Amino acid sequence: MKKYNRVFVIVVDSLGVGAMADSAEYGDAGTHTLLHISESVEDFHIPNLQKLGMANLVSLKQVEAVEKPLAYYTKLKEKSLGKDTMTGHWEMMGLEVTTPFKTFTDTGFPPELIAELEKRTGRKVIGNKSASGTEILDELAEEEIATGHMIVYTSADSVLQICGNEETFGLEELYRCCEIARDITMKDEWKVGRIIARPYVGKKKGEFKRTSNRHDYALKPFGKTALDALKESGLDVISVGKIQDIFDGEGITRALKSKSSVHGMEQTIEVAGEEFRGLCFVNLVDFDALWGHRRNPVGYAKEIEMFDEKLGILLEKLGEDDLLIITADHGNDPTHTGTDHTREKVPFLAYSKAMELSGALPECDTFGVVGATVCDNFDVRMPEGTIGYSVLDKLS
Repeated sequence: MKKYNRVFVIVVDSLGVGAMADSAEYGDAGTHTLLHISESVEDFHIPNLQKLGMANLVSLKQVEAVEKPLAYYTKLKEKSLGKDTMTGHWEMMGLEVTTPFKTFTDTGFPPELIAELEKRTGRKVIGNKSASGTEILDELAEEEIATGHMIVYTSADSVLQICGNEETFGLEELYRCCEIARDITMKDEWKVGRIIARPYVGKKKGEFKRTSNRHDYALKPFGKTALDALKESGLDVISVGKIQDIFDGEGITRALKSKSSVHGMEQTIEVAGEEFRGLCFVNLVDFDALWGHRRNPVGYAKEIEMFDEKLGILLEKLGEDDLLIITADHGNDPTHTGTDHTREKVPFLAYSKAMELSGALPECDTFGVVGATVCDNFDVRMPEGTIGYSVLDKLS
């Protein structure tokens, strides 16, 4: 069985490949992120994903299956309850989430929570509803700048987000308020997955723009993950994008912050040119944040095409001692109703230049296959209590 010196796991955030059997319980029957994107645009060109076998895994409208795909491919089912970012990523690395994180999409946050946040920060809260990050700025940023009030909002995710103008509110003050919010929301009845600082610049409506100084305050994983096992074995665990935030730094040896999904791929390509032994774990968030939640299939399709272009460069850079895994953390079908994530299966594409064979693998019943396969590759035991199983022996 071939073992690899480096493993690259790329999470194409929200690229679901078909509804789960229980998707109707989540209001997501009939969803299929990738297929519906391919049906929504006149031209869809993803040659590198195509040659790896993505169209062999999923029948797409404009992308044909290839006779001999380069990768092994299958679909992973989510065992955990939920369909959010943290649940998907934590399960990949071995943790089964049995109690979904709290969401306040329909009601906003409870008055008691808001009152405590106002008391401890010394600032009045405005907003307190589910909203798009750009829309809430157009609606309330001028008021925040004029009064010093604090914009608080949520989304379909388990998040509490606070906006702050970098010039008038100040980054340090924004971070201080978010740290207080994190402490308050450790109560079980208010426990959201992430507090997110959302800094922006601009002085009037039409000029407001969010900056890259975003910071996430996530819950720590409730147990040891594959990342911890790899780190404790002396291996490199390099995170790109919001992986560092999702795991609250646990199990990470080096973290790279990305400005966009394209930038994240550029960073991954740079890491591929370095010498290390271990895992490079990448999250590319723009698919989800910019296009899925905003129900924009055309923008989503273009984002996939940009990813595919960078993927071609990465494939050339990888060597025979490298293994590439491409997957996702949930779906976010931009043709579905609402703005929420969608409960879907996710792709699993595994490729190395050293592989002599390729093709379909049986469907897997947990995202935990990802972390277990990585650990198996480095002869590292998964932590006690984790889920998942390795498919490394099937990747000849």
